[in-house]
Amino acid sequence: MQIRGIKRGQLIELQQELELPDGCEITLEIKPQRFLSTEERLQRLSQLFGAWSNQSDLDANFEAIATQRHQDRGRELLSFD
Repeated sequence: MQIRGIKRGQLIELQQELELPDGCEITLEIKPQRFLSTEERLQRLSQLFGAWSNQSDLDANFEAIATQRHQDRGRELLSFD
């Protein structure tokens, strides 16, 4: 079983309910999450934002999507006669 929690002082606050009786002895394996530095985050963001930079047909594709979205297709109305 794996469950996440947050350490606050000497307590670990679990993020979901455990179906174990009170007083039950458990063993914890601690694996701290590694947070990215500001530089690492910016590097990953620049890779993500540059993913479409070499697609020559990108503008044409977005224009085709916009044209399809804004077409008036009308709709059939029921007769009340």
